[in-house]
Amino acid sequence: MLETGEKAPGFTLMADDGREVSLSDFEGQKVVLYFYPKAGTPGCTKQACAVRDVYPRIENEDVVVVGISPDPPEALRKFRDKHDLPFVLLSDPDHAVAEAYGAWGEKKVFGETREGVIRSHYAIDENGRIADFEVKVKPEKTAGLALRLIDL
Repeated sequence: MLETGEKAPGFTLMADDGREVSLSDFEGQKVVLYFYPKAGTPGCTKQACAVRDVYPRIENEDVVVVGISPDPPEALRKFRDKHDLPFVLLSDPDHAVAEAYGAWGEKKVFGETREGVIRSHYAIDENGRIADFEVKVKPEKTAGLALRLIDL
């Protein structure tokens, strides 16, 4: 499990628009990084749209928002377009980045235990360090948490 103050694990992933995006691309900026299980599902849609709805406040603080899921870039593009999401979505098909952040593991889904993405949020400061994080986030907490994370 990551600790506050620790260097955020670096990554390079394919974005919804087909370009490669690295955490290092945002050096010198705050980043709100969130992990979600599957584009288009009810909880993930609620989560993404909650962030979208508070995005103008986040953007005013010059903070970057990045969403990560195991979905392929094409599915992410459709999800982004359908819900008019103003931030980048990244594909982590082998869940290596989710694992590095502690956002992959055992969870209960409809009473069944299985491995998958654990809905999580991370605030990364301008120096690339973990400023705050929350694991096992409920979709309805997303907007408030994203706003809290930009104030760090």
